[in-house]
Amino acid sequence: MDNKTIENIAKQISESMPSGVKELAGNVEQRVKQTLQSQLAKLDLVTREEMDVQQQLLLRLRERVEQLEQQVAEQNKQNDKQG
Repeated sequence: MDNKTIENIAKQISESMPSGVKELAGNVEQRVKQTLQSQLAKLDLVTREEMDVQQQLLLRLRERVEQLEQQVAEQNKQNDKQG
């Protein structure tokens, strides 16, 4: 999550609180933002870009495995014909 999204979430939470609670808690929005950032930092997250790169690598790997399986199958057919 980017900082803008975290700020928006913190702002929404802050705005949904009754005014008395806001006054008691002080700068709620900033505290919520800090809490969200610290909790998200603990998660093992990857960016969308990193995920897309990994998907492309897996796709190429799958294609290569299929090619190798086909080559092995063809070699086995040739060996069966010879033997």
